[in-house]
Amino acid sequence: MSGERVALIRSRLEAAFAPDELEITDDSHRHAGHAGARDGRGHFHVRILSRHFTGKRTLERHRMVYAALGPLMQTDIHALGVTAVSPEDTRNSMTTS
Repeated sequence: MSGERVALIRSRLEAAFAPDELEITDDSHRHAGHAGARDGRGHFHVRILSRHFTGKRTLERHRMVYAALGPLMQTDIHALGVTAVSPEDTRNSMTTS
């Protein structure tokens, strides 16, 4: 199931942002027994580099990622960490936003 969820997340983010880089980490195993994990949804972290984030603030970038994932946030994802950067951020030595 975990691999399927990662593939779903990847598919939605690639379609929405055509990222230059995309890393998805499944941290669900670290949350076994956690109240939110009991319903079967997972814990993930996404690091995404895309020109679509250029000129956007951190909160807006996170909202864009959540919107792209849509119903997965209700059915498959319990917790999501997001690092969303633009090419300009990396040129300016910024690695997180």
